[in-house]
Amino acid sequence: MKKIKVGMGTCGVSAGGEQIFNEMKRVITANHLDIELSETGCMGMCYEEPLIEVQDDADNFLYAKMSVDKVGRLIDEHIVHDHPVNKWIVRSKEHSEEDSFLKKQVRIVLRNCGEINPNSIDEYIALGGYDAVQQVLNNHSRLDVIDIISKSGLRGRGGGGFPTGLKWRITHDVESDKKYIICNADEGDPGAFMDRSVLEGDPHSVLEGMMIGAYAIGADVGIIYARAEYPLAIKRLKNALSQCRSKGFLGRNIFGSKFSFDINIKEGAGAFVCGEETALIASVEGRRGIPRIRPPFPSQQGLWGKPTNINNVETFANVPWIILNGWEAYASLGTEKSKGTKVFALAGKIRRSGLVEVPMGITINEIIYDIGGGIKNNGKFKAVQMGGPSGGCIPASMGDLKIDYDEITKTGAIMGSGGLIVLDDSTCMVDLAKYFLNFTQLESCGKCTFCRIGTKRMLEVLERMTDGRGRSSDIMFLEDLGSKIKRASLCGLGQTAPNPVLTTIKYFREEYEAHLNQKCPAHLCSSLITYSISEENCKGCLLCKKACSSGAISGSKKTLHVIDQALCNKCGKCYEVCNLDAVIRL
Repeated sequence: MKKIKVGMGTCGVSAGGEQIFNEMKRVITANHLDIELSETGCMGMCYEEPLIEVQDDADNFLYAKMSVDKVGRLIDEHIVHDHPVNKWIVRSKEHSEEDSFLKKQVRIVLRNCGEINPNSIDEYIALGGYDAVQQVLNNHSRLDVIDIISKSGLRGRGGGGFPTGLKWRITHDVESDKKYIICNADEGDPGAFMDRSVLEGDPHSVLEGMMIGAYAIGADVGIIYARAEYPLAIKRLKNALSQCRSKGFLGRNIFGSKFSFDINIKEGAGAFVCGEETALIASVEGRRGIPRIRPPFPSQQGLWGKPTNINNVETFANVPWIILNGWEAYASLGTEKSKGTKVFALAGKIRRSGLVEVPMGITINEIIYDIGGGIKNNGKFKAVQMGGPSGGCIPASMGDLKIDYDEITKTGAIMGSGGLIVLDDSTCMVDLAKYFLNFTQLESCGKCTFCRIGTKRMLEVLERMTDGRGRSSDIMFLEDLGSKIKRASLCGLGQTAPNPVLTTIKYFREEYEAHLNQKCPAHLCSSLITYSISEENCKGCLLCKKACSSGAISGSKKTLHVIDQALCNKCGKCYEVCNLDAVIRL
């Protein structure tokens, strides 16, 4: 029997995957075909969505950029007559267009994403699912489990990189009648979609990881704090929890042991600050999500005042694999201080946007060129924004930098949860810094004066600079205030909010200086752009005049055209349509 899998992560659904799935179901039913039709999560190649994989005994055929009108031909030629439609295939034994995208990846967290139906617990079990938690309950003490995770070198993948085993040990060692374990699925970085894709594609791996962590620290209640903007992830999580309970994998005396544990979901309202542990706990308790002073740390005094361990989605998804394959296998990957793999959401000016999982120690250039296929539209690689609003920009000149927690931190950026936005020479670094600072300023809870007011003052300076009203002292002011906000803020949001500004000043200072001189090198800040028409090249073709929405261009056919600067709205349409290089952009 042939099997057809349709990519139905959020990326696939938004590209039309659901309509394709329904059409395939209709055609298969109408023709009484003996075909297993299944949905699956994100396959990683978001740039090729919608994706369909046809599996048979001979080969797996991956079809890209599918549409409803292609379904009939695909089923007729490939399924009925056994003739694959070669021009739509991007990967099979004979077609290897995507080999370079996959060749340098090592899929541990993403091992089941795009492989199994996320709605089927049986498919997860068939691939060894829940074997790890049974092995733990039957053969290991709590401290044994903590020792395995510690030796593996797994560090928290939520951004801070704190050693997971040490975190578990601290929580384990605290005496209490009640303990909690929380999965932080409040992924809020612009451009980040790693945790969402894992929850949509392989929710059971996260649940199993939480079960193992709960056993290790002595917790009997787990909570997944997931943002409400992830409806598909929440839907699949709820289904997975229901399936676990029906099989007895959650509840009392799991797998015949003395271990009892259950998991609930708390939907967050989208506050970025609730990604911080103490703010998250406040939100779960029904209070406003505001960070508190630490210590005491959540491991000592967390949810409802009880010891609480918090890890993110990616961290928990690693745990079952480590238990089944041994800590040595995981520790063999990566660098001395950063073991294992890291999942990144590739976005921005990259040819192959999507989800990738790479071994620690790989370089930025390898990710961008070998995996991502280089810069879109043959642009020039300028920088990567890593770590989201809390991260920073790393210039192209540092492309050989290894992906390692400590090495990334030395640049002034942070690893973060895994958002990696690729920038080309059309990106204005001052405008980019303004975008991220505007985000963190809006998301500040307002508790700290430096974070609440300091980020506002920095944003005002950036707005002035991009509007052509910069002052000679602005750069020094941004550096000084940024360093003070980092030192004086209470939580990670304020402590890292200046990073995008400080790193862009550090590596692209000349762009800030150009803005003070009323120039935007990327020609992006409209207030700093002037359009004029060259007398030498203008042939009076009327193209620019017809494209001008503000009526700023005057001139008749075959005569020199002129732009009225008072009427010009800087839209750039005249520059785009002119094929004689007559429109000059300064």
